[in-house]
Amino acid sequence: MRILIIEDELPAARRIEQLIRQQRPQVEILAVIDSISEAVKWFAQNPAPELILMDIHLADGLSFDIFQSIKIQSMVIFTTAYDQYAIRAFKVNSIDYLLKPIDALELKNALDKYDQVRGNTASFDYSMLNGMLDNLKNRNYRERFLVKFGNAFTYIQAQEMRFCYAEDSLVFTRLADGKKYSLDHTLEQLEQLLNPTHFFRINRKILLHIDAVDKIHPYFNNRLKLELQPSPGFEIVVSRERVQDFKNWIDQ
Repeated sequence: MRILIIEDELPAARRIEQLIRQQRPQVEILAVIDSISEAVKWFAQNPAPELILMDIHLADGLSFDIFQSIKIQSMVIFTTAYDQYAIRAFKVNSIDYLLKPIDALELKNALDKYDQVRGNTASFDYSMLNGMLDNLKNRNYRERFLVKFGNAFTYIQAQEMRFCYAEDSLVFTRLADGKKYSLDHTLEQLEQLLNPTHFFRINRKILLHIDAVDKIHPYFNNRLKLELQPSPGFEIVVSRERVQDFKNWIDQ
């Protein structure tokens, strides 16, 4: 099997390559490409790979633009930090996806799926990706949440939420005024409900609003340490796998 990797985060690219070689030692990895422009140039000069592992968010834009520049008939496994609702349709027509950080078992399952479907699909209509991206941009996100307040209920505005965090199997949110409320949602569900332009999952336990970020500091092991307002009272660190996506999110 000949595989092309399109990924602009070096640690993520190395992990994907390492996992592939562990699971499929006979695989030939043709190249690791980090941008749309380089991908278009590579496809123009080389035979098509059998399989592409492709990050959605690249340094110079969304990888969907590659399909608008050149015809690709290879099977694709997308790697992405997007939440699951936005990419469910990638399961259609034998396209698969992996959420970052890449899990070894999920990669194995995706490769096994490729083995099952290869040869059954001559080509894929990638124009569907444009519609999926439009749906992502035009999605209506939650504006309010019903929360318990003492023995009664009240509601909070999503725009006032500064960060959400998991603690002792519960999920809490802290508002701009410092008030803390318990939410009847998991962080995974909140990722689907809150606008990703304003909210970002920095690690497995923290989802934060852009307005909460006060200062950003380099941290050991290629991570970032954040100061938030209001202060959460505990350390806030962007996981190494999410650092580049976090920078892209801040810089959009």
